[in-house]
Amino acid sequence: MHALKHDILPPSGVEFAVALNFTPPTPSTFVNIITARSNFLRVYDVREQPLSVSDHAQSERDKRARVRKGTEAVEGEVEMDQAGEGWVNMGAVKSTAKQEPATTFHFYLIREYTLHGTVTGIDRVCTMSSNDDKLDRLLVSFKDAKIALLEWSDAVHDLVTISIHTYERAPQMAALDSHLFRPDLRADPLSRCAALSLPRDSIAILPFFQTQAELDVMEQDQSLAREVPYSPSFILDLVADVDPNLRNLVDFVFLPGYHNPTIAVLCQSEKTWAGRLKEYRDTGRLYIFTLDLLNHTYPIITAVDNLPYDCFTLLPSARRVALPVNGWFARVSDTPSLPLDKDHDLTLDGSRLVFADDKTFFVIRKDGLVHPVEIVSDGRTVSKLVMSPALAQTTIPAVTKQLGGGMLFVGSTAGPSVLLRALRVAEVVKPGEEGEDGSAMPAAVVDTNAMDLDDDDDDDLYGDSKPMARAAPNGAVPGAPALRTRSVTYLSLCDSLPAYGPIADMTFSLAKIGERYVPELVAATGSGHLGGFTLFQRDLPIRTKRKLHVLGGARGIWSIPVRQSHRVNGTSYEKTSSGLFVGENDTIVISTDANPSPGVSRIATRAAKTDLAIPTRIPGTTVGAGPFFQRTAILHVMTNAIRVLEPGAYLPFPLTGLSQFISLISLSALLFSPGLGLVLSVDGSERQIIKDMEGNMPRARIKGCSICDPFVFILREDETIGLFIGETERGKIRRKDMSPDGREGGPSKLSCVDSSRYLSGCFYSDTSGAFEMLTTEATAVASNSADKIVTSTLQAAVTAGHSSQWLALIRPQGIMEIWSLPKLTLVFSNAGIGTLDPVLNDSYDLPAVSLPQDPPRKPQDLDIDQILIAPLGQSAPTPHLFVFMRCGHLAVYETHPAPLPSTQTPSLPDGRSAFLKLKFTRVLTRTFEISKQEELEKTVLAEQKRISRTFVPFITSPTSSVDGSRTTLSGVFFTGDRPSWIMRTDKGGLKLFPSGHAVVHAFTACSLWESKAEFLVYSDEGPSLLEWIPDIELDTSLPKRSLPRSRPYSNIVFEPSTSLIVAASSLQARFTSYDEDNNVIWEPDGVGVSLPQCDCSALELISPDSWVTMDGYEFAPNEYVNAVECVTLETISTESGTRDFIAVGTTIDRGEDLAVKGASLTCHPVFKRWYRLKLRVRDDAKGPVTSVCAINGYLVSSMGQKIFVRAFDLDERLVGVAFLDVGIYVTNLRALKNLLLIGDAVKSVLLVAFQEDPYKLVILGKDIRRAYATTLDFFFANGELSLALSDEEGVLRMLTYDPGDPDSRGGQNLLCQTEFHCHKECRTARIIARRTKEEHEIPQAKLIAGFGDGSLSALTPVDEAAFKRLHLLQGQLSRNIQHVAGLNPRAFR
Repeated sequence: MHALKHDILPPSGVEFAVALNFTPPTPSTFVNIITARSNFLRVYDVREQPLSVSDHAQSERDKRARVRKGTEAVEGEVEMDQAGEGWVNMGAVKSTAKQEPATTFHFYLIREYTLHGTVTGIDRVCTMSSNDDKLDRLLVSFKDAKIALLEWSDAVHDLVTISIHTYERAPQMAALDSHLFRPDLRADPLSRCAALSLPRDSIAILPFFQTQAELDVMEQDQSLAREVPYSPSFILDLVADVDPNLRNLVDFVFLPGYHNPTIAVLCQSEKTWAGRLKEYRDTGRLYIFTLDLLNHTYPIITAVDNLPYDCFTLLPSARRVALPVNGWFARVSDTPSLPLDKDHDLTLDGSRLVFADDKTFFVIRKDGLVHPVEIVSDGRTVSKLVMSPALAQTTIPAVTKQLGGGMLFVGSTAGPSVLLRALRVAEVVKPGEEGEDGSAMPAAVVDTNAMDLDDDDDDDLYGDSKPMARAAPNGAVPGAPALRTRSVTYLSLCDSLPAYGPIADMTFSLAKIGERYVPELVAATGSGHLGGFTLFQRDLPIRTKRKLHVLGGARGIWSIPVRQSHRVNGTSYEKTSSGLFVGENDTIVISTDANPSPGVSRIATRAAKTDLAIPTRIPGTTVGAGPFFQRTAILHVMTNAIRVLEPGAYLPFPLTGLSQFISLISLSALLFSPGLGLVLSVDGSERQIIKDMEGNMPRARIKGCSICDPFVFILREDETIGLFIGETERGKIRRKDMSPDGREGGPSKLSCVDSSRYLSGCFYSDTSGAFEMLTTEATAVASNSADKIVTSTLQAAVTAGHSSQWLALIRPQGIMEIWSLPKLTLVFSNAGIGTLDPVLNDSYDLPAVSLPQDPPRKPQDLDIDQILIAPLGQSAPTPHLFVFMRCGHLAVYETHPAPLPSTQTPSLPDGRSAFLKLKFTRVLTRTFEISKQEELEKTVLAEQKRISRTFVPFITSPTSSVDGSRTTLSGVFFTGDRPSWIMRTDKGGLKLFPSGHAVVHAFTACSLWESKAEFLVYSDEGPSLLEWIPDIELDTSLPKRSLPRSRPYSNIVFEPSTSLIVAASSLQARFTSYDEDNNVIWEPDGVGVSLPQCDCSALELISPDSWVTMDGYEFAPNEYVNAVECVTLETISTESGTRDFIAVGTTIDRGEDLAVKGASLTCHPVFKRWYRLKLRVRDDAKGPVTSVCAINGYLVSSMGQKIFVRAFDLDERLVGVAFLDVGIYVTNLRALKNLLLIGDAVKSVLLVAFQEDPYKLVILGKDIRRAYATTLDFFFANGELSLALSDEEGVLRMLTYDPGDPDSRGGQNLLCQTEFHCHKECRTARIIARRTKEEHEIPQAKLIAGFGDGSLSALTPVDEAAFKRLHLLQGQLSRNIQHVAGLNPRAFR
């Protein structure tokens, strides 16, 4: 059997991070942050932007805006009322009123990469090229002892590998335990060298050149200064070259402020642990030595002995000062320290430190509590450290970085990573805030206005207060006491990177969305207070609000905002006074169908709260529709004509007489607006119609169009185009003169359109400023003179200030051209779009020559069928280019600024007078399956069955159900077979999500019912109004919802009979040790000494509809859950004789001197006005019950190295029927019919058969390799069976049982068929059914695996023919593609 492994979700969270200037800065760029987790790298841009105003604040502003003029408060009136005085200092009020706008910092994802190696560290360096471009370079280290030097290339908008340095063949890597070693990467602050730790107490040094003088000293070729920015690396043996006692390396850092590179190394001269503290304690040592890279000498500057044995990290700081945080420090170390505070009983394992400024740093503990620590110095000597109580609770830290400017980044592998701002300000001390002795209070507080963290202490933390002389304000009483100030560090939250952390377990459940049930993957994610559930779905979850069968729209739906217009001197313009139609809500919906032939179009309006009225039906098929003339008319394009429709008029009428008004006046339709006495008459009357004819002969049918007020573009079936322009003064449209003799003529003009051929085209209205045009001097002068004439007209006055408009066209020879409007000047040309090149740059060519039409050209598979330029994004949408080819290839390009063309470049043509400073970079590709039969048929029936594939841009504003905030997203919907949403978020990048429909014929965003989050869709279920479910997150490849529960879960199962979820929460409890007489052996006997923590668990019965815990079962404080499974057992309580039960295996800790015990429990949900969890049997065991499953109605459980098969007797007890001694320690059990898979911690896997007459377990085969089996499953397809096994090294093996193979020794040995190296531990796996087009009696199995880094992967069976093709493709891709960081994929598989 062959299988294909592919990743579904990348790793989640941040394990390594670095702040640097990596990409060319923009005006809002503060710094770049690059994060890494496992084999995934992300590049972010931290941008400064104005602080957004909440909806509540905006509503208050609107209320104040509606205050009657002359009644609002005068300047200083509010302050006067608050102070309760009869006067106010107007000068002070005026000075404080003028403040700079508040800004904040946010993350923006630039690019993300999958690497062929496990990242163990990242850091920044500067090379000689950094002096030219002012950008930093990136160093990345990998688990197999490699260092890659990367830089950002603005030409391709991508990472470029400068060099890769490998040490995997060094003698130090030949150690037996080298696979357990993780190399750490450090870089010198001045970028003079980088260091990578290696086994056997060695460090690899990679020097860098910083000046040309250094290169001359090394006698290198000066021409290689930019190409080779480093000198040969070498390996430094710390024991042989530095000091014989420098052994057992723990951590090392480069120290700033030294003339030569200086390293501080933390090590242990003698290894010890808690049981050897009487013989060896304070074994830690700190060495500080310099690196002489020229002479290769390493003198030691400082050596510090007798450090505590449990030191685990270094942070460059001042002198040595010890601050105990609990009472254990004095018991495990003889190091002199400050006296212990009575209130301190903290643990620092898993904590991280980060400096806020020179005098304050923060200690972030593993539970997320943030403690400020103030450094008290006496001159240049540090006298003491003052730790204050916790300010707040943030994420669980994995890495902390200081970004400069008071910005701090806290990365987490267990949940979201946060961006904090620490700002030190001087604050006036109010009377009564100081202590009685005038002593200071701690010096840091939480800015609650900007930081959404949990406050743990209401007391502010203040620093020393000092008197400050200050001039008395105007009107102050003379002789008042001098004001005192204190230095306060404010900590606030700016932004966060969403993440859900490691996946502990997962299961599939059924989620009810609207009236239908969809499968949902429920994963137990996170740890600590960040634990909870994450719900993944394959398709973007939507729910149907209502069906609209009367609307139709199988060939298209358009929701259009039309406004009341006023006419001045014959010109229509939008009404701007306050009223109902000031907003952007739609008012008219146009739909079209191909049946009955030749089609019918409808104009619908809102008649009541939820109903639609269709006043007008027009024979014929609509190609496109949109608002025109500043949304005062409707531009309606049909297959043979272009029409301008009148929207109607607004008739005022009081609400009380509305029924009499409707009964008296007969109109084709009335649109009633709730809350106002306005009625809109919509009759669809024609203002103008232009028949698409050439003389008296009709042209080919119009198959596509693009509408961008005041321009209209049409594309006919014979690949000819037409361009029309609206005249606002007359309220009508006319053909755009594009002939060579016209005013727009010239070598760069769009000429001879009727004879030219084009495959596709679209307009784009740029509001972001990304489309910037460069013109020659002659063109600029002509343009300025023409603009002076145009701006004198009323049309230009109406459209003044609008965005720039552009026309993109695709020629049959695969050339994309962009023309500026209204001059129709060629500004961009590229011939690489036909092959979907990675980067599309301007070729500076003249307009392409049309191909000869004799004989007529036939459509080709590589022809471009659809093209669209539309904005994508969340807070700052940017234009993207969407391309769809006839063969089914879809590509999305992102726009980026391009360098200006040089006037001396010989490739610039003489005829080109304008250039677009833009390039397109490919960011996404997909392939869709295309049916060729439907394209060849031209009958009426085939036309009605034809599936239209088009790009439809939309803007939506879903509302959060938590705080009611709105998030505006600009996206594109791709209709047709396998319809998809294409969206881009600030922190997740560009994503494509399936819509869940089999086919979507028409789509449009609709705000007809005053909601910005609704869509009109004509799918295989007919026309309906849809919306997204609330709180959906689009930052990952699968849509997800996060359910924080403030506690982690170790196991989760779905109970199918009740559709409920049973989960085991993982908690912490105080552990007390007892002797055989139940007497307490030890109790806390000192200040700051407490009982240790141990794991405990609780079962929870959860409803997946509301995610409320309905019932539960609490275990003892020293008992925790190992396994939870839903098993089918024989029972006498049901008619079928079987029932689903929840089987649980636990472990009971009894201290380090007594062996652990365990228990197996059997329970099931029962309904008594509320679902309860009823315990049936609890069977105590002499050892831990590590795994459970069911086989043929019997319960299988493991206890250490034993397997027990039990029967459920009378629903009261478990009776053993068979047992088997296997391996060393059982980790997993899986059953299929009468076959049983047993995973072991040492002896891999065994295949066992269960026999009932007599009861017996028979070993069929086993794996001869030594491996720790973390997960195992049966994997089958097309009558073949394999065993999928994952070990702790991340290797996924497929084993087969084949007694006929001589290598299996009659089936005793399981044969390894293939291996996949995942390089990360698989914690959970689930088998699901995979349905294919070929119907089989037994579906194929598909394995979904969840990993400790939060990633998801799938293992899918493939047939022999597909396997051979994919194997050849894999080899070609490995050999012929430039991989990120220069890594070889064959070494990472």
